[in-house]
Amino acid sequence: QTFHDINARWIEAMFVLEEADRQILENPRGMVIDRDGVILFVETDDLGIVGTVALMKTGEGVYELTKMGVLERARGRKAGEFLLAACIERARRMNMNRLYLLTNHICAPAIHLYEKAGFRHDAEIMEQYGKKYERCDVAMSFPL
Repeated sequence: QTFHDINARWIEAMFVLEEADRQILENPRGMVIDRDGVILFVETDDLGIVGTVALMKTGEGVYELTKMGVLERARGRKAGEFLLAACIERARRMNMNRLYLLTNHICAPAIHLYEKAGFRHDAEIMEQYGKKYERCDVAMSFPL
């Protein structure tokens, strides 16, 4: 429920929940966990769980970093940086061939965070996976 609520809140604040969002948020076990993916959370002492992210398998050795969200009241505490670093570390341990993400240009602070962590804009990822979301106009991959 926390995974759903954190993500639904930020998506609905900026966009519209799409069918692809609903599938993941309403069935994270079936869409992520049971398919060899992982969901991570970040917690603070005073606010509890404030952020989450998923590594979702989309092909053999191919994973999407998806549904990374942090509650507004926790912004500025570097929860997103923590989640992203944890995801990259987990991706390396999972021996992935490819790690990518899909986003929108209006998520500029997140894109900056991804670039700082080593993600690069990737036209091939956009072509292959970008149509999954109407709002997607930025695709990035991480060199593993």
